[in-house]
Amino acid sequence: MTTIHSSNNTGHDPVGSAISDIKAYLGYATLFSACINFLMLTPIIYMLQVYDRVVSSGSMSTLLMLTLLMTALLGAAGGFEWVRSRILINANVRLEKDLRDAVARASFKHTLVSGNADEANLAMNDLVGLRQFLAGNGIFAFMDAPWTPIYIGVMFAFHSLFGYAAIVAALLMILLAVLTQKFTAKRLVKANALAARANGSFLSNLRNAEVIEGMGMASSIRSRNNQLFDLASTEQAIASGAAGILAAITKSFRMIVQSLLLGLGAYLALMQEISPGMMIAGSLLLGRALAPLDLMVSSWKSFITARSQFSRLQAGLKNLPPEVEPLRLPEPLGNLSVQQAIVIPPGAKIASVKGVSFSLSAGEVLGVVGPSAAGKTSLIRGILGIWPLRAGTIRLDGADITQWNRDELGPYLGYLPQDIELFEGTVSENIGRFALQNADKILHASKMAGIHGMILGLPNGYDTVIGPNSGALSAGQRQRLGLARALYGSPKLIVLDEPNSNLDELGERELQTSIKQVKEAGSTVIIVTHRTSVLSLADKILFIKEGIIQRFGERNQVLQALKDQSSKVAQLKPKV
Repeated sequence: MTTIHSSNNTGHDPVGSAISDIKAYLGYATLFSACINFLMLTPIIYMLQVYDRVVSSGSMSTLLMLTLLMTALLGAAGGFEWVRSRILINANVRLEKDLRDAVARASFKHTLVSGNADEANLAMNDLVGLRQFLAGNGIFAFMDAPWTPIYIGVMFAFHSLFGYAAIVAALLMILLAVLTQKFTAKRLVKANALAARANGSFLSNLRNAEVIEGMGMASSIRSRNNQLFDLASTEQAIASGAAGILAAITKSFRMIVQSLLLGLGAYLALMQEISPGMMIAGSLLLGRALAPLDLMVSSWKSFITARSQFSRLQAGLKNLPPEVEPLRLPEPLGNLSVQQAIVIPPGAKIASVKGVSFSLSAGEVLGVVGPSAAGKTSLIRGILGIWPLRAGTIRLDGADITQWNRDELGPYLGYLPQDIELFEGTVSENIGRFALQNADKILHASKMAGIHGMILGLPNGYDTVIGPNSGALSAGQRQRLGLARALYGSPKLIVLDEPNSNLDELGERELQTSIKQVKEAGSTVIIVTHRTSVLSLADKILFIKEGIIQRFGERNQVLQALKDQSSKVAQLKPKV
């Protein structure tokens, strides 16, 4: 996965801050882990007392008291285990809440800059994966591991040979853990990266399923995608195979060592250096001492994955500037000034808009025309702040558009893109931009867009649920619904990119009526179009070609100049 980056190098570390916020949770979880591990000595001590005291003395009262005490202590251990689990769950929830907004902001910014939504989506997957690791068995292994030396110390109290055997076994277990890291870490990282790439490709194919099916590309696309998944699966299989072998060796080794220690205990008991109870207790203690190390080896894959997720999140969010509440600016009137704007599309190296400058007064309508790939859409995306300018400024009522709080500026902007994106929700929620419902504004916007009657004809009217790929609406209806969303709240600057591309004659007339109404209300309107019918409403025309303004001025003057220029070109063409 390519890390999400921000262009502002502030040194702010949201991940580090979030980890600091849950340190108290981890501290309490560690404390409860200590209690649990201390109480895990209970079965060993109980067994030792039963063998060495109860069996030899035949005291039923002693057995009863020991049994009651053992039951109470292990019950307490179970309670501590539950509390520790709840603490870590709360820590996970806190971690996700602390980072969710930052990850969402970084993902949106990355998508706007790179145009790759799939890659940005992986950051949220990393956050979910990191949270799942903190609630899994792997974290328990790291909390329990510090108790291994304590268990070994108790074994030294039984007999020095027990202690030395435990040290050798622990060192060999650590060696196996290191070997697991060496043989699997790099391959697991590579496998995860390949899997992310394959999943991203698969999701992209799903979004383009209509084109793939329509042109019979399904077999070729699946074959290509299978190659990506095969690469990921191969690396995953090799890493998992190595980890599986080492995990099996580790488990077998622990069982063998425990059995050998039991044999050593039997020898020492026969030599009358320890009691029979200590013989069995030593074997149990060794199993308890090695259990965290065994769990660490078996959880190594999830640990490597979590470490990669943590590193990507930290690298991606470290330079994300903290949200600072800017000074609240007054409500804009719609005066727009574009000064030497240079726009480079995401992923491109060549500017599609090259030093464009013009200005509009509030209430004016601008028609933007030009050949395909002239930079029209790039220009309006730069004006709206969707794509950051490489140079120049966009000013709304004298204020640089980047100085506005986007949430505060949003209601004053209306945007209808070429590709209409509707969201999962009701028709009214889509028109109302998913803000607090204002029925009057929703009805006003739908009537201005000329779709009030159409909406009433839907199965549930304004409460009809639609989505990104809803088949309940035609392309023209979706476009007009997008227009209603752009007009919602009577914004001061409205940008319409090919607003009539899917409209019939009636829809185009209603579009012109809508533009007249918003113009009369004092809104500034920018219309990008190839159809000349809506240009009759424009006060000014901007003709752009190869990212450079060729003509700008009053509508009739520019249209006449373009007509004269076209006539001259036609005269220069050789006659056949």
